[in-house]
Amino acid sequence: MTDIYINNIQQKIEVDDKLQYLIEEIVKVALSKENVSENTEVSIVLVDNDYIQQLNKHYRSVDSPTDVLSFAMQESICEQDYIEETGQEKLLGDIIISLERAKEQAAEYGHSFEREIGYLVVHGILHLLGYDHENHEEKEIMRKKEEEILKEFDLRRAD
Repeated sequence: MTDIYINNIQQKIEVDDKLQYLIEEIVKVALSKENVSENTEVSIVLVDNDYIQQLNKHYRSVDSPTDVLSFAMQESICEQDYIEETGQEKLLGDIIISLERAKEQAAEYGHSFEREIGYLVVHGILHLLGYDHENHEEKEIMRKKEEEILKEFDLRRAD
């Protein structure tokens, strides 16, 4: 079974059971689509802009808030084979999401807050699994996977 830990450490935006359930389900579907063992642990921390700005400055030397940061426990997807064979729970890593930034971006892009949170969760999961968007080809692959997963929740982009 996948263990998903959601830790809300901000107080600016309400996090209800419905949003937590959506996050958990998106994580499960994303991991399933990527054929990741159910014997996995993921941590999601919901923060505000000030908190994520501090992390962004410390880890990326960018002194501004961002929407999502991912901290993978492994460097690549290939390493999961060994962990799965040992039968130990695989720690994928941590995803930090600024709910403030998500709300701002939802308004900016003209779609729902839930769509934006869903996108950030999927984006973070794919980073934990080794995907990146450093060049056009990688970005295209990642965007396609993100949209396929979000489509299952009817969380499409605004037109």
